[in-house]
Amino acid sequence: MEFGSAAFILALIQIIWVNILLSGDNAVVIALAARSLPAHQQKKAIVIGSAAAIVMRIVLTLVAAQLLQLPWLKLIGAVLLLYIGISLLLPEGEEDEGKLAKDGLMAAIRTILIADLVMSLDNVIAVAAAAMGNTVLLVLGLAISIPLVIFGSTLLLKVIERFPLIVWLGAALLGFIAGELFVNDPALHTEALEASMGLTHHAAEIGAGILGAVIVLVVGKIMMSRRRSSDQPA
Repeated sequence: MEFGSAAFILALIQIIWVNILLSGDNAVVIALAARSLPAHQQKKAIVIGSAAAIVMRIVLTLVAAQLLQLPWLKLIGAVLLLYIGISLLLPEGEEDEGKLAKDGLMAAIRTILIADLVMSLDNVIAVAAAAMGNTVLLVLGLAISIPLVIFGSTLLLKVIERFPLIVWLGAALLGFIAGELFVNDPALHTEALEASMGLTHHAAEIGAGILGAVIVLVVGKIMMSRRRSSDQPA
C-alpha cells in the first residue's frame, strides 16, 4: 500500500474513525482523573495523558494478537479497573488536596495510562485490523486521533462540573468494562458455565458488566460514607 494512495487514505480514515468510536470510555476516564486537579493543571493532564495513552496504544496494537492470548491478563485488568472506578468516586479531603497540589498531575496521568492500557486490550484488535499490518498507517492514524480525544475529554470535563452525577455514571462504566474483561479472560474457560446456565457469551458479558458496575457503585458509596464519617470532628 503506497503512501498517499487512495487505499492508504481510506485505511487512514478507517483507523481514525475506529479510534474515535472506541475512545469514548477513555475520554470518560481522562475527564474523571483530571477533574480534581487545579484548573491550571487540568488541560496539561488531559494533553499529556491523551498523547501518552495514544503512544502506548500504538505499542499495544503492534503486539495485540500475542498479548490478548496471555492468561490472567484481562482478569488483572478487570481488578485494576474496579479499583480505579472506586477511587475516582472518593472525595478529596484536606490532606488529599495538599497532595494534589504537589503531585496530583502525575497521579492523574498515571491513572489515565493504567485505565487506557486496560481498556485498550480489546480495542487494539479493531485498530490493528484497519491498519492491515502497515506500521506507518497505524502511527499516523492514531496520532491524528490525539486532538480529537483531547477535545472530547475537555468537553466532558466541563459537563462534569455542571452535572456531578456523570462521575457516578463514568465509574459505573469502568465497572461494566471490568466485568466484560473478566469473563473474556482465556484462563477462566467460562464456556461450560455459560452453557450450563443457558446463557450466550454476549449475555454473560452483559451480566458480568452489570455486576461490575454494581460493585463499583456499592463499594464506592460505602467507602465514601466511611471517609466522610472519619473527616467529621468527634
